[in-house]
Amino acid sequence: MWTRHHKKRKFGRLVLPAITVAFVSYFGYHSVHGDLGLVATEKFERMRLDRDAELAKLVKKREALERQVQLMSDGSLEKDMLDEIARYQLNVSRDDEIVIFNSYF
Repeated sequence: MWTRHHKKRKFGRLVLPAITVAFVSYFGYHSVHGDLGLVATEKFERMRLDRDAELAKLVKKREALERQVQLMSDGSLEKDMLDEIARYQLNVSRDDEIVIFNSYF
């Protein structure tokens, strides 16, 4: 009667841990450097903060323009406001005047 004796190989014990390390390494790398990884998330956060700052600046400018429109169209037209805007846009003043423009347009 023949019996087979299998010799235990050291290599056989390392196959499953090697595959596990390969999978963990692959997914770990892509969780940091992938399209939706940590590096991309930091980039998106920086872009969001820049856009928030730009939005705040644009909202402030819009509110200033809305205030000017309200002063010009509330029924009683402010003559000083109209004079100021006309001088600014037409670049006109009298010879004896000194005009200092504040740029809020």
